[in-house]
This record gives sequence, C-alpha cells and structure tokens, in this order.
Amino acid sequence: MKVENFVKILNSDFYTGVPDSQLKALCNYLMNTYGIDSKHHVIAANEGNSTALAAGYHLATGKIPVVYMQNSGEGNIINPVASLLNDKVYAIPVIFVIGWRGQPGVHDEPQHIYQGEVTIQLLKDMDIESFVVTKDTTEEELQSIMNEYQEILKTGKDVAFVICKGALSYDEKIEYTNSYEMKREDVIKHIIKVTGDDPIISTTGKASRELFEARVSNNQSHKYDFLTVGSMGHSSSIALGVAINKPDKKIWCIDGDGAVLMHMGSMAVIGNNKPDNLVHLVINNEAHETVGGMPTVAGNINIVEIAKACGYSNAVSVENFNDLDKELLNAKESNELYFIEVKCSIGSREDLGRPTTTSLENKENFMRYLQN
Repeated sequence: MKVENFVKILNSDFYTGVPDSQLKALCNYLMNTYGIDSKHHVIAANEGNSTALAAGYHLATGKIPVVYMQNSGEGNIINPVASLLNDKVYAIPVIFVIGWRGQPGVHDEPQHIYQGEVTIQLLKDMDIESFVVTKDTTEEELQSIMNEYQEILKTGKDVAFVICKGALSYDEKIEYTNSYEMKREDVIKHIIKVTGDDPIISTTGKASRELFEARVSNNQSHKYDFLTVGSMGHSSSIALGVAINKPDKKIWCIDGDGAVLMHMGSMAVIGNNKPDNLVHLVINNEAHETVGGMPTVAGNINIVEIAKACGYSNAVSVENFNDLDKELLNAKESNELYFIEVKCSIGSREDLGRPTTTSLENKENFMRYLQN
C-alpha cells in the first residue's frame, strides 16, 4: 500500500515517534512532507516520550495523534499507556503504528524473535485493539477498519496498526547526510587499536556489527566484546555494571547518539557513581542511521556539557582522527571517568554483515573472559 494512502486513511495531522526500518516508508514520507516541524511531526527520544507528547497534543487540540515505533518500543509505552492514556485514567485516544520485527514465520535477528512473538499479546494486555497490515491489505479494508476504530477512539481507548515487512511503500527518495568526515567503521578501528585486551560493550545497530567485522579483519577474538544487539539505550548502564564489579579492568562503552538520547538519565547515574575505569564513547552522526538515517536532536544539543553536568570527570568532543587518537590514549591512561563524543558521517558499507555467533555464545565468551 502506498504510504500516502495509509496516512490519508488515518486522517491525523500530528505524528510523533521513534524511527524504524519497517516503517521507513512512513518515516521518509513524514520527513519529506513535514521535516521536523513540531506542529506536525516530532522525532522523540523514546517511545514513552512520544506517547506523552501525543497526550499533550490531544489535551491541547482535542484531536487524535499518531505514535509510530518499532515493536521493541512497546516496553517503553506500557507505563504511559496504562497510567495516562487508559480510559480508566484520562481516556486519551491515540493511534499507534508499530513495525512488526520478529514476526513469527519471518526470519529476523535474535533480538527481535521473542519481541515479535509477544507483540500482539502485549497490545491485548494494554487493552489496545490492533489490526495487522500486510502486503495484501487493501485500502478499502483499511478504511473499513479505521471506521470501526473511530468509534473506539471516541470512547477514549487506543488502537494500533501493526505493520508487516513491505506492507507500506513510498516512491520518493530522501538522503540523510551531515557535514562530518570520519566514518563510524574507521572510528571503531581506531578505538580497538587503543583498547587492546580491554573489554568493550557496544550499542545496538551497525556499531556492533562493525565492531564484530573489525575483529574478524584483525584476526582477533570476539571474547573482548559484548554486543548489545537489542535493548537500545542501555549499553552504557551495562558497562557501568561491569565497571563497578571489575575495577581492575578498563571498560569501554561504544554508544550512539540515538541510544544516549533514548535513556539519557543513565548518564546521570554513571556520573554520580564515577567509576574511574570506564570510558564512555558516543559516536554521534546525529541520526538514527541503522533504521534509515532519520535525524536525532543530537546535532542541536551539547552532549559534552551534559556529560560534565552529570558528573563525568573528563568530557571532550572530536571531529578528526588526530584528536580522536589523542583522546583515546588520554582515556586509556586516565584513572578517571572519561567521556568522548566522536562526530562522524552517516553511512556504512552496503555489504556490512551481521555477527555469525549467537547472542548466547557472545554472552558466555564475554563472561568467561571477564572471569579469567
């Protein structure tokens, strides 16, 4: 189905959410149509953030907003759905558009499998009526469902469209770029040249995939790395837990700007604990690149100053490899909590692979290395 027709049937003039590759057609349409126009479209830090933002829109206008997300974001909306939107509380109607990763019977990555299995059940548990949109769904069928949903929305309940792979299409092209020159994959190669045998916890998405392939290219073991293939925004908290309990090891966290924004409160906890053996690297390309390249707000805020305000002992930003190498060595030799923002370009190799080891193997190898 053409995304233009999908949007027309939803008949809402306000969208907010977190970009998803399954919803790339919708995200690109919204960017081409509205950009980041706060009156019509806001890319949120996380899905709970977007749900509350949608509630504010309804309170101010009386109209029905749309919240879009990957199904992994259902966990982030449970609290605001149950204690804010629910018809037993404030009865705020919202249309959720959810990309169905890990759909049963459709091959996907391990972090999506269980989430895919429980996607529909979680919506039922939250008392959200849902309809699955497939490649075969017609506009007439969708309009009929939307007519039924209008009656549900009038009662203050919420509804959801769960979008299967390839169900939405968009013919217009959109290219996401920034002005930085360093490539993330090269940045990661510079990082592991300095870290040596130190453990690394890497964030969700292409950063972990590039770290895995860099180890292969160097004929290095994968035991040094914990690849946080799911649970976006939590790699730095994992790293803190490791750093506190392995004070004799230098622990490195390779993070992303979208992940940092998603659960920024973790930086305050890290800064308060001040582990002197933790280096927190944020590769900032100002984009949700892994799911398509849609922008984050990380280009309009000062992450270094935020880190300092949270209590990081050292916080710097670099835009070239000379400065990166210098700060990596400083961090390696430092006995204080260190934060490095690395400004880099958007883009990756088209033939970028995925880890060939299982998540369980990754965990067991990493734990064995830490213990030994």
